Amino acid sequence: MAPTQQQTKQAKAKLLSGGKPPKARVTRYLKRHSEPLLEENAKSALLLRGIRCNDAMNTVLKDLRSTKAPYSKLLTKNNIIVPFGDFEGQQSLEFLTTKNDCSLFAMASHNKKRPNNLTVGRMFDRRILDVAELGIVRYKSLKDYGGVPKKRVGSKPMMLFVGDRWDIDPNYGRLQNLLIDFHRGDAVKKIVLSGVDHVIVFTMVEDPDRVNDDAVWNNPIIHQRTYYCKLKKNPTGGRTPVPYLTPSGPDMDFTLRRTEFATPEVWEVANRQPTTNKTKKVKNRKTNMFGETVGRLHLERQDIDNMGGKKSKALRKVDKDEKEREKQEMEGELGKEMGEISAEFKQAYGFAKEQ
Repeated sequence: MAPTQQQTKQAKAKLLSGGKPPKARVTRYLKRHSEPLLEENAKSALLLRGIRCNDAMNTVLKDLRSTKAPYSKLLTKNNIIVPFGDFEGQQSLEFLTTKNDCSLFAMASHNKKRPNNLTVGRMFDRRILDVAELGIVRYKSLKDYGGVPKKRVGSKPMMLFVGDRWDIDPNYGRLQNLLIDFHRGDAVKKIVLSGVDHVIVFTMVEDPDRVNDDAVWNNPIIHQRTYYCKLKKNPTGGRTPVPYLTPSGPDMDFTLRRTEFATPEVWEVANRQPTTNKTKKVKNRKTNMFGETVGRLHLERQDIDNMGGKKSKALRKVDKDEKEREKQEMEGELGKEMGEISAEFKQAYGFAKEQ
């Protein structure tokens, strides 16, 4: 039986104070839950409130808990945490995420300077890796889509990012990576077609009226739309089903306000993969565009003419006849040459050569 939370806290306190080491089962439990894994589990998200949080942002957190379930945990109390430029606030976030065993977090807040503020981020080695601050312009919750089918619990979404700036701007490229990491759920090797039941689309739109304004140019509006996907029989008779999309929410329009992404050195360490997970490259084998495995064999040059093999009775008879015919032809040519030599000898010496 696993130890309780109180036993875990006491064991950590004893270990830090240099007292008696904990029991063996407590040590195994702490080791299993603290050491890194070769194949990480699904990332859980910690949802919490900031210093001030209005009802609209509370609704955003509740909908995030519903869409991230069962990998989410919602804290209902306000927290005096400032994630940007405050070392104590970052320490508080690191403590809460470590305590609740969450590697993702989302904090909602609201004030006069930054209304409807949503801060999302992720952790690495119990430290804050990336933080992005989003300003919500418009929000449509799950309750506004009453009677519409929703995603199943634990299902993985299909994600689509529309806009050239996702690939051009490095900040938006890192934000795209953060959003994928936040919504992807379990890391699986194969996907069942019937389990794909919702699509999340992020569309980046520039303001055409104020395109010369640097403030607006650097902060385009991102439209997030969620659709329920239902697979139906292909009307044309094909084997591949046809998806039908129905808006199911939540929908959100937001802009990117502040960011604090990891340095290139820390990012490189965070992306490092263990050598045991790398698959050994197989030489002379590749997969074509149709998914077929194509191999190449390297062999020595074969002498097909002198290669022996099993022959049928008819082929053996044909070979015997050919050998006899070649022998007769050779004897005929030899006799002809001997006759020519005898004629030349008689002409030269006046008598025939004795045989």
